[in-house]
Amino acid sequence: EQGLQLLEVGSSVEEDYIRIARCFEATRQRCCRLEQDGRRAREQLARVEAERAALEVKLKHARNQVEVEMKKRHRAEAKLEKQERKLQLVLELLMREPWGNEALSREQCSVLSALAGRRLGAALVSVRRSSAVDESCQSLLSHSDISYDRTEDDVVRS
Repeated sequence: EQGLQLLEVGSSVEEDYIRIARCFEATRQRCCRLEQDGRRAREQLARVEAERAALEVKLKHARNQVEVEMKKRHRAEAKLEKQERKLQLVLELLMREPWGNEALSREQCSVLSALAGRRLGAALVSVRRSSAVDESCQSLLSHSDISYDRTEDDVVRS
């Protein structure tokens, strides 16, 4: 009887060992799949980080270009205003001097009078705004809409 019990226990232990071995194999296969998934995720992360870095460089270049263009625009507007002031002074001088009216033709005097009446600066404002840049798409490209807040750039990366 004892021998029979040992045989029953032995076959049960053997089945338990087989079940344990199958569990280990299933766990090993799952670990292999997870390791492959992890490797793929790291590769994808490396690609995305490289793309992000490239986009950050492009953003930096674009911001610098916008800044350069805005400086050029401000310089050009300042130069234009200076020229307008000079032209206004010449116009005022011509209109005040009696010899100026004699030297100019009637048509030239009427044009100068019209400009003086409307104030030269006001007459040139529409010319200034439309000559260099078509601002009809101002809502799309207006420099006043551009935000130079760089707080997004300061995001802490982990």
